[in-house]
Amino acid sequence: MAKPSKKKTNNDPNERVICQNRKALHNYSVLDSLECGVILQGSEVKSLREGRISLEESYARVKDDEVWLIGCDIPEYIDANRFNHRPKRLRKLLMHRREIRRFADRAMEKGLTLVPLRLYFKEGRAKLLLGLCKGKAKHDKRQAMKSADAKREIARQMLKRR
Repeated sequence: MAKPSKKKTNNDPNERVICQNRKALHNYSVLDSLECGVILQGSEVKSLREGRISLEESYARVKDDEVWLIGCDIPEYIDANRFNHRPKRLRKLLMHRREIRRFADRAMEKGLTLVPLRLYFKEGRAKLLLGLCKGKAKHDKRQAMKSADAKREIARQMLKRR
C-alpha cells in the first residue's frame, strides 16, 4: 500500500490551467477570489485549447446585474473560417446573483477592481478565477520584491548546507 504524500498541492486532476495573470499578482493585492464560468463561442474554445489567450490588460465590470470580462484577447482560430469571433469582444461571466451582489458592492469601493487571475478548464468547461484586488503602491511592490529575494536567498543557503 502506497503512503499518501505529505506535499500539499492545489492541483486538481480535472483542472488544466490555460493562462495565469502574473502581472496582476505583482500590481495588485488580492483580497478575495471567486471561480466563475465564461460564455464563449466555439472558435474561442478551440483557441483556448491551443493555449492562445492574454489576460494581461483585462478586467471585469458589473453592468446591469451582470459581470462582463473586458479587454481579454483570444486570437482568432485559423481553421474557423467565416465562423470566427472578434478577438477583444466583451464576454459575459457566469455567477450567481448573490455572488454578483457581494462582489459588486465591494468592487464599487474606492480603489478596488475585479481582475482575472487565472483561466483554466475544469471538467471540460472554461472557468475563470476572478479576484477582488486593490492596487499596490510603488513602495509595496518594492517591499514584496525584497521579501521574495530574501526567501530565495534563504532557500539557496539551505540547499548549500545539505
